[in-house]
Formats: sequence, C-alpha cells, structure tokens
Amino acid sequence: MRIDAHHHLWDLGVRDQPWTRDLPSLRRSFTAAELRPALDRNTIDATVVVQTIAVPEETPELLALASEDSRVRAVVGWTSLIEPAVADRLAELRERPGGSALVGIRHGVQDEADPDWTARPEVRRGIEAVGAAGLVYDLLVRPDQLPAAVRTVRDLPDVRFVLNHAGNPVVGTDSMKPWTSLLTDLADCPNVAVKLSGLVTRTGAAPARTLRPYVDVLLATVGPDRLMYGSDWPVCLLAAGYDEVLAVAETLTGHLSADEREAVFGTTAARWYGIAA
Repeated sequence: MRIDAHHHLWDLGVRDQPWTRDLPSLRRSFTAAELRPALDRNTIDATVVVQTIAVPEETPELLALASEDSRVRAVVGWTSLIEPAVADRLAELRERPGGSALVGIRHGVQDEADPDWTARPEVRRGIEAVGAAGLVYDLLVRPDQLPAAVRTVRDLPDVRFVLNHAGNPVVGTDSMKPWTSLLTDLADCPNVAVKLSGLVTRTGAAPARTLRPYVDVLLATVGPDRLMYGSDWPVCLLAAGYDEVLAVAETLTGHLSADEREAVFGTTAARWYGIAA
C-alpha cells in the first residue's frame, strides 16, 4: 500500500484561508477530485489529509470527507490544546461521521511567537490528552522551535509524535549542523516519526541534489522505519507539481532496499497512523 501521509484540501467558498492571501497560486479551492488523478497516476492507495487552520469547524468537515472518499483514510485534525476539556472534544470528534478516521491532532506551532510554546504546561497537558486518546500529535514547528519540540517528545514518552516537514530546516544555509544535531537527539526517542514532506518548496533548481544531504541525515538518524513520505499538496505547487515532488522523494530513496522504500512510502505511515490495508 502506497500512502501520501500529508496533504491538504480546502474550499474558499466555505471558509477563507488567510495565510494564502499573499500566495496567488494557492488562493483558490483545492478538492479531493482535483488531487485524485495525480494519486491514480502514481498508484497512491491511501492519503492522510491534514488540517490547515485553527478553527473547530474544519476537522468535522475533513472527517465527513473521509467517510465519503475511500482514498482519504486518515485525518490529522485540530482542537485547542489549552482547553481544559480536550479529552471531551476529541471524543466528540470521534462520534461524528467519519470519526474513526481521526488519527491525530496538529496545531500550527510555527505561527506562535514563543519558541518554547510546546513546553508550556497547559500545552503539554493538551498533548498528553491527545496521546491518552490513542492519537498522534503532529509537530509543525519553525527551526527555532525545534529544540523545545525535541524536549517535548523526550518528556512525553507515552505520546506518539510525527514531526512535519522534517522540522522545516532552512535549506542551503549554515543551519544544517544544528538541525542535524537536533534530529540526532530526536532519533533517540522511539516515540517519534518524521515526515519527508514540505522540503521541495524550500529549494530552487535541482531539488534532489539540494535535498540529498538532508534526506541522508534523516535516513541515518530516524531511518526508513520512522520516515514517511508526504506530498504537502497543494502547498508543494509553489515549487513543483505532485509528480515531481514524488519523483524527487523516490530519487532520494532509490538506493534503499525494497522493504525500506516500502516503509518510507507506505508502511511507516500505516503503522504510525493505524491505517489498515
């Protein structure tokens, strides 16, 4: 089973996506029907759709979509982590149509000014509630927030985490050494996986050559069994189409064994998010 472990969908007729206002190519609706031909061309059997904005209405809509679209097998939604009744909110989401597809929760930590946001006690309590509900917590952080994220993963060993976009490294700068050190620390925590996603938009020409050192670090630290491919469609369209993004990932992992490639492009996501064949 081939899985795209990270993509988005939105309808501007239903709800604005304010973050797209300065991104003309993303300032429109993107539907599952538009994505489907790319999935068919590339034999992607299942996908994980991920929240985009911090509003309570979006997650029920994504769950309803999962109940109708057999290709959308899992949803990483949103709920306020600092609300005292996080567990109740999660239970309510699971009772909605498509609620069984809820596999994780994400908050756009990268939009929070505080580099230590994930270390706040009220946030930690919310993340612990996510883990207690049997869900994954997806980490979306800026590079300056990655140290706190690593501490959070280490301090909450009973919660399963997935680091989105490999921690958003600033590709092509002298920041690779500290990023490598942090990923090495993170790899010591067995309760975390990493998404090979969202990196092509950080490169210019020759993305495979530019990203090879970063992917080599990921393979050497977390390894294929904790690395999962995600297209980050349609955000990836800022730099490349769906086919190219997948081709770059396949090129960068082409030297792996068949089992290792199956892990990156399917079994890691299936295991981490509980996606049945």
